[in-house]
Amino acid sequence: MALPNAIRTELDLLLGKVDVLVEQNKQLRTELNALRDAHNQLGQEKAGLLAKNEQARTRVEAMITRLRALETSGE
Repeated sequence: MALPNAIRTELDLLLGKVDVLVEQNKQLRTELNALRDAHNQLGQEKAGLLAKNEQARTRVEAMITRLRALETSGE
């Protein structure tokens, strides 16, 4: 049984739209995976920078303590 032309045309349009949506979905999934990877990498970099910042703060506090001790012993 053959479909009328109008129905066939409408069906072809819908199938074309579905194909476009499937392709967009694939592209969005790829982009999402790339963004997740970048997010994880940035999280690791942030953790490293926070650790370095904490080490620097600890060193500066130790230097200040030593300077105060020198200042006190010199008085």
